[in-house]
Amino acid sequence: MRRPLHRRYVILLLASCVAVVTPAAAQETAPRSFREAATATVKDAAATALHSAQDLASAALDLIGIRYKWGGNTPETGLDCSGLVRYVFQQVTGVTLPRTAKDMSHVGTQVAVSDLQPGDLVFFNTRRFAFSHVGIYLGDNRFVHAPRRGREVEVATFDSSFWQQRFNGARRMAGVTLDLIPSLVGEAVAAPVAVSEGDSPP
Repeated sequence: MRRPLHRRYVILLLASCVAVVTPAAAQETAPRSFREAATATVKDAAATALHSAQDLASAALDLIGIRYKWGGNTPETGLDCSGLVRYVFQQVTGVTLPRTAKDMSHVGTQVAVSDLQPGDLVFFNTRRFAFSHVGIYLGDNRFVHAPRRGREVEVATFDSSFWQQRFNGARRMAGVTLDLIPSLVGEAVAAPVAVSEGDSPP
């Protein structure tokens, strides 16, 4: 009769230990699991942002031949330079950029010519004021843009003296998204768990 009693005692003792240890272990595991999930989210978002940046160039190329229209916002009605950029960003990333080239020049981060990547925005002075024209960089010193009335969306090159003389700078939109992700996740990790919850175109 002693062995069954001894076995019951051991089982009860182990059960009590499990009851004491489990809550502490759960407290350590839950935050770690959340951080791992947050890290995975960051990696996925970063990969998506980088992929989207490359897709911008491809989407812009699909619009070659669309006629230029002052104030145009869609391929069906025609596109001006900022309308082209805005349309491509909306289709590829879901982000709505400002309507004019000048306003777009204040968004994102500045990029040196030597660091240009496909999907970056390039700005020019074509209307006697800075940042009056915008295009999407394709790589290999080329960019796609909607030039002017009577023309169509086309590919141009920085090798042309016309564009070199009028170049105002470049901006990168994808970088802004990537910079924001870590801070947003950091805030999410730190937060307690809730029970419930001017210028005319182009």
